[in-house]
Amino acid sequence: MSSELFFQPIAQLAAALDAKKFSSVELTRAVIARTKAVEARVHAFNSFDEAAVLAQAAASDARRAAGQARGPLNGIPIGLKDVIAVAGQPLTASSKILANFVSPYDATVTVKLKHAGAVLWGRLNCDEFAMGSSTENSANGPTSNPWDLARVPGGSSGGSAAALAAGEASATLGSDTGGSIRQPAALCGVVGLKPTYGLVSRYGLVAFASSLDQIGPLARTVEDAAIMLGAIAGHDERDSTSFRTEIPDYRAELKTRRGPWRLGIPKEYFGEGLDPEIGAAVEQVIAFYQKQGCEIKEVSLPHTRYCLDTYYVIATAEASSNLARFDGIRYGHRSKNATDIVDLYFQSRAEGFGAEVKRRIILGTYVLSSGYYDAYYLRAQKVRTLIRQDFMNAFREVDALLTPTSPMPAFKLGEKADPLALYLCDIYTIGVNLAGLPGISVPCGFTQSGLPIGAQLIGQPFCETDLLAIAHAYEQAHGWNTKFPFL
Repeated sequence: MSSELFFQPIAQLAAALDAKKFSSVELTRAVIARTKAVEARVHAFNSFDEAAVLAQAAASDARRAAGQARGPLNGIPIGLKDVIAVAGQPLTASSKILANFVSPYDATVTVKLKHAGAVLWGRLNCDEFAMGSSTENSANGPTSNPWDLARVPGGSSGGSAAALAAGEASATLGSDTGGSIRQPAALCGVVGLKPTYGLVSRYGLVAFASSLDQIGPLARTVEDAAIMLGAIAGHDERDSTSFRTEIPDYRAELKTRRGPWRLGIPKEYFGEGLDPEIGAAVEQVIAFYQKQGCEIKEVSLPHTRYCLDTYYVIATAEASSNLARFDGIRYGHRSKNATDIVDLYFQSRAEGFGAEVKRRIILGTYVLSSGYYDAYYLRAQKVRTLIRQDFMNAFREVDALLTPTSPMPAFKLGEKADPLALYLCDIYTIGVNLAGLPGISVPCGFTQSGLPIGAQLIGQPFCETDLLAIAHAYEQAHGWNTKFPFL
């Protein structure tokens, strides 16, 4: 079977499975073989269970033979970031504090993927508790970018992006708290979609910042992202923030919706700090839409300058609260050196958490502490409202916004030791999470040194159909998604 199979999109694989050109077991074996061939260099996985995945593939083939195929995901190997619960599989969040923990239940998205017939394939590496922009904070070691193994894949869903780019999965799920799907998608040359907050259930997602976290797909094409979103979206009673809304046929609508659209270009996203090659590539994207008859309008999001500060107050505060549950008592790592119950808390958390997680817990605890809550956390929430209002004001004039995804291409492993330098990697993606909006990153070129570049489209709440259609129009006119790294 040709190695090109590893890089075929879901839509093509599903058609080939339906036509009995190969079986799900054959496809899955090919993906396993590919993973074994490249994984030592990429390190996208924390773990995988060959027997379990082949059993799922065999069950998929049996359903298809009985005329019970469950749609385009039936028999397709899908990788999951190691913050999404799969019953009977490890759930570590790439942290020592959850080493050896096995999930007793499925996340809602896991249940939905199983219902769609997907073959759930492996646990993908990430920054510890999804806190980072490079997948260097993992307790299991860093993941490498398949386009240049000396460089980062982005983060925190770096394993999800790298596995997809390297041909180790046909699609993956990640989580996005401040850009953790879109930024690694841009750096690895794949499509990454962060849905509207509340569209996809967070039940079974290891919590980082509960008002910001959102699960979403990474895929080879916009069409594949639409297929994945259709499978996982929908209201869930077990998630109090889940929103009741009708789920359209995203795949069908992205092909029927036509422009021209009104696209806004936020002037704050094209200033100091933007790599010139990325700026030039995104300008070409703007030029494409202009040639298609789209109205291009410069807009202003004046509170963008406060996004980073606001995010790192709110996100760390929520992280401090969420991670208080890891106490060495009920589950997870328990220190063997403790002398009493209080010491057990201190020792277990000191031994189990990595440096970046500790940094964010300390920051979050500080901004929530007596005397500082009003000065920091409450004020940040007020600024968050202003940031969202900026987007809503812009959407009175335009259908979507177009920006770079990342201010820089993939940087070398270990190059950004300063935490602030890493935080700045998400400067163009954080506002989307603060405002609860959908955003998608699509490949739009390469640097002179061969590193992928991504363009970001930002949509109105629950308007993923338009967002996908706009992205699909660009993708169909270019061949960036047909280029793959050589490993």
